Amino acid sequence: MSITKVHARQIFDSRGNPTVEVDLVTGQGLFRAAVPSGASTGIYEALEMRDKDATYHGKGVSNAVNNVNNIIAPALVQKDLDLTDQPSIDKIMLDLDGTENKSKLGANAILGVSLAVCKAGAAKKGVPLYKHIADLAGNSELVLPVPALNVINGGSHAGNRLAMQEFMILPTGASSFREAMQMGSETYHHLKAVIKKKYGQDACNVGDEGGFAPNIQSNKEAMDLLTLAIEKAGYTGKIKIGMDVAASEFCKEGFKYDLDFKNASSDPATWLPSDKLCEVYQGFVNEYPVVTIEDAFDQDDWDAWTKMGQSLPQIQLVGDDLLVTNPKRVKDAIQKKACNALLLKVNQIGSVTESIEACKMSQAAGWGVMVSHRSGETEDTFIADLVVGLCTGQIKTGAPCRSERLAKYNQILRIEEELGDKARYAGEDFRQPLK
Repeated sequence: MSITKVHARQIFDSRGNPTVEVDLVTGQGLFRAAVPSGASTGIYEALEMRDKDATYHGKGVSNAVNNVNNIIAPALVQKDLDLTDQPSIDKIMLDLDGTENKSKLGANAILGVSLAVCKAGAAKKGVPLYKHIADLAGNSELVLPVPALNVINGGSHAGNRLAMQEFMILPTGASSFREAMQMGSETYHHLKAVIKKKYGQDACNVGDEGGFAPNIQSNKEAMDLLTLAIEKAGYTGKIKIGMDVAASEFCKEGFKYDLDFKNASSDPATWLPSDKLCEVYQGFVNEYPVVTIEDAFDQDDWDAWTKMGQSLPQIQLVGDDLLVTNPKRVKDAIQKKACNALLLKVNQIGSVTESIEACKMSQAAGWGVMVSHRSGETEDTFIADLVVGLCTGQIKTGAPCRSERLAKYNQILRIEEELGDKARYAGEDFRQPLK
């Protein structure tokens, strides 16, 4: 069964910025995929091609769309291709591009087609998308993930003075994904009430990912709010805390970290060297039920990553900007013992095959893997099937608020229902659910 048509168009993501959507048509129907976009992006990510002209503040994607319609489509349409052979089709596109970071065609062009091909491959086999992904990854099991719900926003995602980007709740003590979402939703609404009482109604406005962005001054204050909300919901001990620091956003020259980086007159004397920032994390871990910390240091501060892994081995130390879902950087980090978990974002590397490769490499090293959305999302739910098929045991795709976030969580609820008594929730084993 061949591909009869590939057509890309420009649509809008959840921030109102253009992004790429691809329709792929086969004898079995039309398969559609949309590409997400990040705000805090690692410098080593594959190239997201933007037009950089006068329209859409330079953020148009017509060049990427044209690359799909005029270069990728002719290479795939009416060819004798096995749609279930994802690696072969992805390789055709990677060869067409021929660059290290997909700068010729754009990672957003290649990924849109790659995602649509994966959906078409599942349809050809007559299986759900998550099962097809599990087959591609060589997994015989399926695992429902612990949701890491981003409920307080700071960093580049919010207008408050909070340096660290995300504060998340993880319902590890739930017995099912459905119960996890109940725990997360109830805690989220308790948090809203706590914030409203302390900071006023305006503080309940939500950020790009559905979390609250109250005008709090310190990271500790955010932790205290979470702890209180969890307690009021009655889930103390059952809900853990996670952080995405996004430290590259406030790293200065010489690997000094400015926790007041949103203040234009920030005092350089207060900037912290890596070892002092590590002590801040140590304090959080000692005082709060923190189980996972993402991007604790800059993407080039390798020594700091390695030292923190040695000093806090009980914590999941997640590489996002450090690794950018790139198998080559994952390999480097494994050798340097720089972290112990991968944040898996399909648009950082730009193809399904390379995403699976990065995931499998990480899992083989004993790492955790957290599948992730981007701050600029669409209604596409591909990553919900991805996290179940790859058995990573954990996903972050925002707060239980905003439809482009809940679309993913709702899809996982459907998958759990479909699996019935075969559904297994990762729970406390979220870091290594297959062991």
